[in-house]
Amino acid sequence: MSDYIELRARTLDANQTLARSGLVILTWGNASQADRAAGVFAIKPSGVPYDRLSADDIVVCSIQTGEKIWGRLNPSSDTPTHAKLYQAWPQINGACHAHPVYSTAWSQASRALPALGTTHADTFDGDVPVTRRLTVQEVEGDYEAATGTAIVEAFKGRDPMGTPAALVRQHGPFAWGKDAAEAVEHMIILEQSARIAHKQYALTDALSESPRKLDEPLRRKHYERKHGANATYGQRL
Repeated sequence: MSDYIELRARTLDANQTLARSGLVILTWGNASQADRAAGVFAIKPSGVPYDRLSADDIVVCSIQTGEKIWGRLNPSSDTPTHAKLYQAWPQINGACHAHPVYSTAWSQASRALPALGTTHADTFDGDVPVTRRLTVQEVEGDYEAATGTAIVEAFKGRDPMGTPAALVRQHGPFAWGKDAAEAVEHMIILEQSARIAHKQYALTDALSESPRKLDEPLRRKHYERKHGANATYGQRL
């Protein structure tokens, strides 16, 4: 039986990067990494402080069922949410959840994060959506799985890799990517975008104006120069 050494090492690295980013306090966050060929994903264990976390603590779960298949500790309580994302979107191989101040504030306000400027548009193809309200039955039942379902529903008709993040209503953000490292990077960018948007709203409110969304041609230009068919950002080696 495989002990998933490389998978656990990559997952540990992503979680340590998340901790170093300053976006988590205590144990309030987690990152996971999928191995599609093996049909599994690795994730941070529940309630283990980042400064005590080792590769031996990382838990491996089935993508198909979300159940633990390797590890001595209990996986993150958000594991069913991660499993739902992997099940719905085969193009993602990493996911991340945290409670950073600004993007969590937008989530708790149950408001989508609008594309107000180019910092946002460089990564997110339009507004970052907020999920629907969960039913009482969903909250009292398989709550974490229902959270994942609500995220997937928020992307009906949208490319989840085009806007690799969501705000869970009254809760907090999730982000994802081609691997766990990119998911953490997207969480960092989401928090910065949420912070800038908050400052813009505060400024425009003080000036008695309505915040203006980014002009559509400029929004499209900034997204496509990084992610379009003829992208010009970065190196082509």
